[in-house]
Amino acid sequence: MSAGTQRYPQELKARAVQMVIDARGGEETEWATIRRVADLLGIGSAESVRKWLHRAEINSGERAGVGDVESETVRKLRRENAELKRANAILKAASAFFAAELDRPHQ
Repeated sequence: MSAGTQRYPQELKARAVQMVIDARGGEETEWATIRRVADLLGIGSAESVRKWLHRAEINSGERAGVGDVESETVRKLRRENAELKRANAILKAASAFFAAELDRPHQ
C-alpha cells in the first residue's frame, strides 16, 4: 500500500474515536485533542481521526448526515438499478428483433 492509501484497523479507529470523546470538555480545543490522540496512537494524519470521529457521530445520530448503513443501502440500490437498466435494454433489443421477424413476409 502506498502512504496515501494506508488503512488502519477498525479497532484502532474505534479506540481513537473513544479517546477523543473521553477527552472532550477538557481545556484544549477539539482539534488539539484530535491531534494529541493521533500523535499518541501513531496515526499519520489528525484529519483521519477527525473524519473517523465525524463518521461515528453521524452513525450514532449526534451529527446530521448519511450513516454507513444508509450509504451501503444506496450503493446496493444503485448497483441493482444499473443491472435492471442493462436487462431492460437487452429485453427491448430482443423485442425489437422479434417484432421485425414477425413483420417480415415468410415464404
